[in-house]
Amino acid sequence: MNTPPCPSIDRHTHLEGSLAPEWIRRQAVTEGVAVPPGLEALWRGEALPFEGFIEAFLFSSGFLRNAEAVQAAVRAAVARLPLEEGSPRGLDLWVSPHFLVKFKRLLPLDTLWRGLDEGIQEAERAGVRVAVIIDAVNQLGPEHGHAVLDLVLPERPSWVVGFSTGGLERVPFRDWAPVFQRARLAGMRLAAHAGETGPGSNVRDAILEAGVERIVHGIRAARSPELVQLLAERRIPVDICPTSNRALVADPGDHPLPGLLRAGVRCALGTDDPGLIPTTLPLEWQIARNMGLGTEELLALHRFALEDAWCFLPRHD
Repeated sequence: MNTPPCPSIDRHTHLEGSLAPEWIRRQAVTEGVAVPPGLEALWRGEALPFEGFIEAFLFSSGFLRNAEAVQAAVRAAVARLPLEEGSPRGLDLWVSPHFLVKFKRLLPLDTLWRGLDEGIQEAERAGVRVAVIIDAVNQLGPEHGHAVLDLVLPERPSWVVGFSTGGLERVPFRDWAPVFQRARLAGMRLAAHAGETGPGSNVRDAILEAGVERIVHGIRAARSPELVQLLAERRIPVDICPTSNRALVADPGDHPLPGLLRAGVRCALGTDDPGLIPTTLPLEWQIARNMGLGTEELLALHRFALEDAWCFLPRHD
């Protein structure tokens, strides 16, 4: 049986972490600002605590001040996809509009939407389908989550298909349940970063208490056979980002991707923040192959990338 090629669908990447390093360097020189040491360390492939990553994230995302920069970030994310002849190409893109528009006040919402729309149209002319998942910050709590929805829902673009939480996993998912329910009633799909900066039990709580239908990272859940069984039985897609996990997850041990796939969990690959932690989807695929995945596991990884991607869902009116 032939080994499948790298899938052409990046299941998890953040707009704010997608600007190309060379673009960031040029902009920093133009504006006369120094690149933070932590970001330089990430570009060299060094591991950082999550708090150090946040400093780099804030610096990079601080350049998203106009539609052209937003479009450049979308373009950079698309450029990291492989060019597989005849394969569907797609991108599930996480975006934090409240952070950019309200918290940092970098640009107006309509300018963010315009930059995204222009970037998405450019991608789709090149044959790449893009969906946007709105990201809220877990540690800021459910009031923040409602504020995110207040901002996004009144004039939600058709390509905004989902709602997620990210950041530090400090607020219980049961407290977030009303926010997720509101997003669901508005027709949005639900995801959560869980089991990355917090315990594996957060994966269970996100699914059972908040009704989340997709997990980002979730690697700490692999330590619990019960949680792995829950993910497999409920057919919960899990977005796996090996390079990011190696850089940001404290004491990750051996990566759990092979065990999750062999247990029937629907894993697929993403690049996460590839402008900060340099990677591409083909590189993530090669890392996965180097974990000792057999042909059956690689075929499953390839199949789940397409079957569970939100970029190919019908868009709302």
